[in-house]
Amino acid sequence: MQVKSLYIASLERGAGSLIIAMGLMEMLKGRIEKVAFFRPVVPEKSKPDGDVTFMLEHFSLQLDYNQAYGYSVDEVESMIASGNHHDLMEGLIDKFKSLEKDYDFILCEGLSSGSFTSSFDFDINLEIAKHLGSPVVSVLNGYNKSIKEVIEEIHIESETIKTKGCVHFATFANRLSPVVFNAMKSQLENLSKNQSPIFLMPEVPELDSPTIAEVKAALGSQLLLGSDQDLRRVVRQSKVAAMTMEHFLNYLEDGDLVIVPGDRPEIMLATIAANYSKLFPTIAGIVLTGGFTPKPTTLSLIQGIDQFTLPVLSSPKDTFTTALEVDKVPARITPQSKRKIALAMGLFDANVDKTKIEEKISTTTSTAITPIMFGYSLFEKARHDKKTIVLPESGDPRILRATEILLRRDVVNLILLGNEKEVLHHATTLGLDLMGVRIIDPESSELMDEFVNVFYELRKPKGLKLPAAKDTMVSPTHFATMMVYLGYADGMVSGAVNTTADTIRPALQIIKTKPNINVVSSVFFMCLEIRVLVYGDCAVNQDPNADELAQIAISSADTAKAFGIEPRIAMLSYSTGDSGSGDEVEKVRTATQKAKALRPDLFIEGPIQYDAAVDPNVAKTKLPNSQVAGQATVFIFPDLNTGNNTYKAVQRSSGALAIGPVLQGLKKPINDLSRGCLVEDIVNTVAITAIQAQG
Repeated sequence: MQVKSLYIASLERGAGSLIIAMGLMEMLKGRIEKVAFFRPVVPEKSKPDGDVTFMLEHFSLQLDYNQAYGYSVDEVESMIASGNHHDLMEGLIDKFKSLEKDYDFILCEGLSSGSFTSSFDFDINLEIAKHLGSPVVSVLNGYNKSIKEVIEEIHIESETIKTKGCVHFATFANRLSPVVFNAMKSQLENLSKNQSPIFLMPEVPELDSPTIAEVKAALGSQLLLGSDQDLRRVVRQSKVAAMTMEHFLNYLEDGDLVIVPGDRPEIMLATIAANYSKLFPTIAGIVLTGGFTPKPTTLSLIQGIDQFTLPVLSSPKDTFTTALEVDKVPARITPQSKRKIALAMGLFDANVDKTKIEEKISTTTSTAITPIMFGYSLFEKARHDKKTIVLPESGDPRILRATEILLRRDVVNLILLGNEKEVLHHATTLGLDLMGVRIIDPESSELMDEFVNVFYELRKPKGLKLPAAKDTMVSPTHFATMMVYLGYADGMVSGAVNTTADTIRPALQIIKTKPNINVVSSVFFMCLEIRVLVYGDCAVNQDPNADELAQIAISSADTAKAFGIEPRIAMLSYSTGDSGSGDEVEKVRTATQKAKALRPDLFIEGPIQYDAAVDPNVAKTKLPNSQVAGQATVFIFPDLNTGNNTYKAVQRSSGALAIGPVLQGLKKPINDLSRGCLVEDIVNTVAITAIQAQG
């Protein structure tokens, strides 16, 4: 999928991420109609973030401030310390996806990793970028670093980004000294080989210097002389005028902010005269300290100067305190910093090949799907067209806990089977609120007679008697299955208490399989770090024959596609291509041929070994021209023994999240839970069932 977002990230403070964001945003706004800006983490909530407010105002983005950020640093650190990493990422995904609905492209700017406490053992920006599926634009701070240090950082950062499962879009090495900048320019072609584009930007001192306006705001001072326009002047350094006039003037430099006691008018006047002299440097401004202001006669003398443009401030604080505070004033770019904005944009334009960035955006794809992203997509899809799911095992606490979560997330409409008073009492003892759930007791339900008669008619050709039909329909699983069959519910989830056979048998008796499918099978969604694979069949069919294996492959491909996974099907065996023989290999080979004949629209490869199916390097050797080898997404195992052991081995050894089993092949969705399932397993399976019910 072509990327529709970029994530700007830096390890150090002062790397110049905002300048990179400005350059990219101007380029994007010139080519894409609706662009959003998003900052996942801001320093604090008590005051607006400078970068967010600047981007919204300067680029006239039609976006509310609250839409443009996720959490504060304190909130992020608190959530991670409390073990709520999943909730943190899901919250950010939710905000990001809300923007995706209304905008064509999202430019994200991360807070520098140095802004967080040292207790973090991971790069928070890369973690967020991975879960948002955004390619990373890394910004390196080259200030006061040698060429060797900068090159090493570029290589380390590039490898780290790839190792973390992110797409590396580009690197900006910023704030380079003139020597390093020129030396690296001559090596740029070699540096960029076999990796993402590298852009070099030199240090521009003015961009790292505060303006008089920023000094004025930080000191809480008053503008005595000059105009608001003069406040745009940039302060390169400050000097305290503690010498006599004739000695002090020799120390003046361009861009000085002269700090002088307010009761020393002779130094103020001499400094102003020096500023207008062709023989002395041009200073940035003057700060008069101590709350002293010049006498009216002195002010009149200065005001009589034509086109007086030197800002003179008055600070109520003493000279020492004022000097300390001036040194601490950070350099910022605000919508009013016209000179800095022009300088920053000129710097970007002069050193960045925009054509290369445009080409990179159009050709870069991101297929990363993290477990949290996949879980979020399940909820969003289920919520889009809410279905009614019936849960027959209301006596299990896990079912009740999952019910509360699903109700709060507003994912589905739920029906629980059981005695209403007993169910609600059980929920109360667990501290749960099940407001909004519908509870039906099969034994007293007015639906019972209808269900018994329908079941009797369905099974009468098989020799079923009416009394036996009544006895069978008392079973909550049969009752729930009949609700789905007759449209009182859209799907059923069972198996926390009952066996797989107890869940599937009623479905085969009542709902039956889809046309041209005579086998019910299952898949697991294996959620690895940055991708989701589909494994089938790992739960139902012990030793399928070639025809059944072909049907399992087709059903699994359709299931994958329904959940946004492009099906590339690997029919697994211990042999790849024509390299082996034997009954098991021939079964897989025949199944592959049958599946291709039934569904020529699908990419299917078999027999193929797992390594050739999943590893592009192995695939180049074993099946170089395959559309599946090295990029398979659907893995069909030859038998239950292989499939069940493999999914559990991958789950336990890699930490993958296994969602399933998801049943397939039935006319209406029925799904089975493991009796060892967790609450989150139930929640995910219900969401999957609802999506299946959407058709």
